[in-house]
Amino acid sequence: MTGVRWLAILAIACAGWTGAAAQVDAPMPSAPIPPMCPPDTQSLPLEALFGRWELSIDGQPGTAIVEMARHPDYAGVRGTVTREGNPTLSQIAGDIDDEGILSIDQSDDGHTINAVWSGSMKPGSCGKVFEGTWRKSADESSTHFVLRKLSSARGNTSPSTQQ
Repeated sequence: MTGVRWLAILAIACAGWTGAAAQVDAPMPSAPIPPMCPPDTQSLPLEALFGRWELSIDGQPGTAIVEMARHPDYAGVRGTVTREGNPTLSQIAGDIDDEGILSIDQSDDGHTINAVWSGSMKPGSCGKVFEGTWRKSADESSTHFVLRKLSSARGNTSPSTQQ
């Protein structure tokens, strides 16, 4: 009887342990899953570019404010660059190219490209910081830029300027 009782206790204990182990791996039914940070620029949705950004360009005083929204003609962005103390409103248009590089054309008159930005997403920034090269078209000089996200577009997915 002792052997049978021992086997019964062991069987009940094993069944209980297996059930508990299965519960450890069971998914939590109501636990919210936080959004994943894209591992690279190619995984970043276009909408992540929409909104207000701060632009710093080495050699230029202060910062500029960049507004980006959906481009009406292709899968890219269009928007404006404003710099405090400068009445010129630059227009921009661009996208993330096939190599994962943020490529932006900048125009002060809406027709002629006066600068080109080429940058990469800073690792771990979740698409909120881009760094790269700002190249002036007139003399082909280039310098470093940093673009930092200030806020996302709130329902505004249409650009406010024409290019």
